[in-house]
Amino acid sequence: MSIPKIVERYWRKQFEGELHVGEMKISSLVARYGTPLFVYDREVIEQKYLALRRALPDRFAISYSVKANPNPVFLKYFLEKGCGLEIASGGEFHLARNAECPPEKIVFAGPGKTEAELQVVITQGIGEIHAESALEIERIAAFSRELDRRTRVTLRVNPNEEGQGGAMLMGGKSVPFGVDEEQMDPLILRIASDPHLDFCGIHLFAGTQILDHSLLLDQYRKGLEIGRHAAALVATPLRTLDFGGGLGIPYFSGDSELDMRQFHVGLKGLIDGIRDDSFVNTKFMVEPGRFLVGEAGLYVTRITDIKSSRGKKYLILDGGMNHHLAASGNLGQVIKRNFPMAILNKLDAPETETVDIVGPLCTPLDTLGRSVQFAPAEVGDLVGIFQSGAYARTASPIGFLSHAAPPEIWIEGCSDFLIRRRGNPEDCMQDIHPVEGVLKCNS
Repeated sequence: MSIPKIVERYWRKQFEGELHVGEMKISSLVARYGTPLFVYDREVIEQKYLALRRALPDRFAISYSVKANPNPVFLKYFLEKGCGLEIASGGEFHLARNAECPPEKIVFAGPGKTEAELQVVITQGIGEIHAESALEIERIAAFSRELDRRTRVTLRVNPNEEGQGGAMLMGGKSVPFGVDEEQMDPLILRIASDPHLDFCGIHLFAGTQILDHSLLLDQYRKGLEIGRHAAALVATPLRTLDFGGGLGIPYFSGDSELDMRQFHVGLKGLIDGIRDDSFVNTKFMVEPGRFLVGEAGLYVTRITDIKSSRGKKYLILDGGMNHHLAASGNLGQVIKRNFPMAILNKLDAPETETVDIVGPLCTPLDTLGRSVQFAPAEVGDLVGIFQSGAYARTASPIGFLSHAAPPEIWIEGCSDFLIRRRGNPEDCMQDIHPVEGVLKCNS
């Protein structure tokens, strides 16, 4: 079997039927680190970053969305490129600061910010808080007044039906994200009128996993419309217009790559066409995550058993949805479809078997591949799941059944670096505090 066509642009290196990551044989990495594991290729991340940077006009800033993959090596990579970081929790704020991200380059979004999180970021400093409700604005104002700080606030807006779309809609309907476009005016005025709040602009997020450049441009066009209205409302140009993320990557058969050339041409036309003063010195911003790192990751597992049941053949792996929930189809897929995958040590063998790929968990949900065409498999073969750099390990129920957490490996050419250690059986006891004696219920 060959490398799946959908990923061969970035994963074409193979010799004698075995996948190479950078210049490293996958079998060498497995011999050193064991399975399951996540492997990330820096070269792919570099290509994706450059593709995005070239597509964006110069006045656009990039903030990496930490939720996509919060490993500190990823954060430091993007900080070295001059990017900011977009966070969605107090924990991600800690990761960003620990990676030596200046507070002014951190933006804080998310619909459920707690009072404790808001107090921490206002106390320690934050570039912008992207407010998502009237109550959140009041909380930000109260802490800012108490600490005698002036906090920069951007309003996250849920747009109406225009300019929204993608695989996961977040605009044009009832959602818990942001404030509805038709409700934004009084909230903008509330922020702008408070001496302890500094109204910066608008954060638009209409959808994610968008593969159609024209749909993405519609979203940006809608963002300019909303931004222009907000600037007129406060009678001053916006300082920030955040278009969110939204750029997708191909996962499934039939998916096409986002056309970055057409996206660049269309976006340049939109920005060059601005003729009013609403965006004088405005910082336009995007905050992608999946687009930058998703295609750089590979989840590697080993076949531990092979069995047949009533006419169906199963390959049983040593890792499953506990490490890669998205590949199992249980992270938002309505119709479960297979991620691109292959037997990494038999890439030159013909695909003559139809099998299901399952993990080690005690649930039928732990299925990573359904009716997959594979080369004849043997116990010990290595199965790889591509497109695993974003929302894989970090978005999975690692504690389920208390299997050890997989390590993460960073590849640069012919060098490999352990960037997260493998878990061990004792990790499941880390947060348990034993109680002396026996607790008894009152009878």
